[in-house]
Amino acid sequence: MEHQDFIPVTSIDSGVGQEVRPDIYCFCIQVVNVCFAGKPGEKTGWFLVDTGMPKSADVILSEAEQRFGQDHPPAAILLTHGHFDHVGAVLELSKHWDVPVYAHERELPYLTGKSPYPEPDPTVEGGLVAKMSRMFPNEAINLGDRVKALPSDGSIPDMPGWRWIHTPGHSPGHVSFFRDADRSLIAGDAFINVKQDSLFNVLLQAQEINGPPRYFTTDWQAARESVQKLEALHPAVAVTGHGLSLSGEQLSSGLRWLTEHFDQVAVPDYGKYSPVHQ
Repeated sequence: MEHQDFIPVTSIDSGVGQEVRPDIYCFCIQVVNVCFAGKPGEKTGWFLVDTGMPKSADVILSEAEQRFGQDHPPAAILLTHGHFDHVGAVLELSKHWDVPVYAHERELPYLTGKSPYPEPDPTVEGGLVAKMSRMFPNEAINLGDRVKALPSDGSIPDMPGWRWIHTPGHSPGHVSFFRDADRSLIAGDAFINVKQDSLFNVLLQAQEINGPPRYFTTDWQAARESVQKLEALHPAVAVTGHGLSLSGEQLSSGLRWLTEHFDQVAVPDYGKYSPVHQ
């Protein structure tokens, strides 16, 4: 199935785009970012990274047309992972554009209708969004043979210069995308730049580099190792799944601080997926 229900949560940055690099454009839909990778006006293909909340296909199509022109679909859709707020429009968009979808092989059960995600945890330490997470869908969607596993060598088809990095914890097959030439990072929910379980911070998009959203994260040891892996890359700029993009000293010092204090600021003290509970 596809997640069809509109989730009534939004932020002041909804509908706002950020030119992160000349060929990286981040666009906020309600509370989650999608990313357009590719330079407008060039004949080479572009890529859509993640597909936002349910009911967001029309706004993504409109934004893509404004950026790349009519009749210029992406070469593919790349998914950092398959949670509902990152695949809300993937079925509709992949059919409309007739393009493949790529994800890590460990995400495929959730994208081919075989297995639901673990249920979100409304009891986890956090604010009102965490409490609201009982409403968030965790069912698998079914992309059929339209979804393909990312190549095992870390490459991304038709996207030279970029590689994918396995960054599990928030989900088993979560990946981030990295370009070594200019150290550009598309991090998904491996780490984020807003405290996503706090409704106040979500509504105002208050910047606060943090670990992955607590209510969906089931493996905190893997999540910690993923942040350490990304920090070791010394990214110059990062687009995260939630919150404004980061660059320069703000990014480097923020990631370093997060790796050093991950257990204190990211890992919940209680909740069914908390290491303390387990």
